Amino acid sequence: MTEALWRLSAADLHRRYREGSLTPLRVARDCLARLEAVNPRINAVVARRDPDFLAEAAAATLRFEQGAPLSAVDGIPITVKDSLFTRDLPTTWGTPALRDYRSAHDETAVERARAAGALIVGKTNVPEFALEGYTANPIFGVTRNPWDTRLTPGGSSGGAVAAVASGIAPLAIGQDGGGSIRRPASHAGLVGLKPTLGEVAREHVLPSLLLDFEVIGPFARTVTDARMLFNVMRNSGHAGLDPASKAPRRDGSRVKPGMTVLYVERFGDAPLDPQIAASVRAAVKVLEDLGHRVETGPLPVDLAFYTEAWPQIGQAGLAALFEQHPDWAAQASQKYRDMAALGSKIPASRLWQILEHVRELRRSTRALFEGIDVVALPSAAALPWPAELAYPDNIDDQPVGPRGHAVYTGWVNAAGLPGLALPCAPSREGLPIGMQLIGPHGADDLLLDLGVDYESKNPWAHRWPAL
Repeated sequence: MTEALWRLSAADLHRRYREGSLTPLRVARDCLARLEAVNPRINAVVARRDPDFLAEAAAATLRFEQGAPLSAVDGIPITVKDSLFTRDLPTTWGTPALRDYRSAHDETAVERARAAGALIVGKTNVPEFALEGYTANPIFGVTRNPWDTRLTPGGSSGGAVAAVASGIAPLAIGQDGGGSIRRPASHAGLVGLKPTLGEVAREHVLPSLLLDFEVIGPFARTVTDARMLFNVMRNSGHAGLDPASKAPRRDGSRVKPGMTVLYVERFGDAPLDPQIAASVRAAVKVLEDLGHRVETGPLPVDLAFYTEAWPQIGQAGLAALFEQHPDWAAQASQKYRDMAALGSKIPASRLWQILEHVRELRRSTRALFEGIDVVALPSAAALPWPAELAYPDNIDDQPVGPRGHAVYTGWVNAAGLPGLALPCAPSREGLPIGMQLIGPHGADDLLLDLGVDYESKNPWAHRWPAL
């Protein structure tokens, strides 16, 4: 029987490349075959570079034969989210005005992955302007969840998680401005890391629509694989023009016995799917079994302001974008023009107020982590919903608005904190469910270490969708 190479982790691929039992070129060919087999059903990858991909795989094969790989991700297939610049593929941002746009540069994270030998398969689908929690746009259409193709993989990194969950590539580069790594990871049964603000430099970028909240991070099927990609993208010192990235402000802490974990199951009266509540509760029990002290209670941080303010941030960002690029506005979908119209009416004093609340949140979360080590909470409040819908309008028989499914994630971006999404036990229907671990500023390695421990007791990489 032919070995299904697409099921191998990035760590397994690297080990086998080194021992000579497998080559990057053979894996690259298998990757393209898997892409051909499953992508028509899920619409994850929307731009390809097959000739260059194979040529780079051949070069990686030669490096391993010579005993000189560039890094742990050398020869590993990856995908890149279509909101990040790539010098040899279009970056459309899911909007018609940028259908054929090509940057002269890679975004920094992409450049670093490329320099480390990672093999870019192609770009993955996003919602228009990467602003929503599902994945569909006027250029490429709807992306579907490999676990149930009637449903969404979430967004805005829906194409990225669909590609990894379906076995197209073991790694993906995503982006998280309000939960767009952690929620899709939970909907697809993957690991997703939203790094500390500034831990991965951002240069050569599309305009930001969400202040400084948007960060770049990895998707993978295991914590070890996610760390492999993260380590080649993260900063090692001064990171050029990005003012948030001039110094990697890592806290240096690692997992120690008896850490205090605050489990926050609910945010006020916001509804939570009962199956998610039960699954995450069981996952938190694993942390307790690992010897950590779990406290259950509310998040001792006031987030009420963001219920109203969060939509205004995106509206103001779109208004500024369309003022600068009226040709983009003219070709954008009507709902984004409507959002920008609302944003243009937001007074400068309101934006100043939002900025002050962000500063206060960052101060208050520093105090939060003086008494605890990690916060654990669900990644999403809802299970995946129909793929064509922007959001579920009902959770646990209660009506919700556009952010009802997303209540657990945006505050982490505003606070600039790291967050690690980890799979939990699936639902009765076999749909993935995720938990996120949040740490203090700079605690990315602490979260990854804790994720490795959790995964050793609660493995999930053997679970695959029946595509």
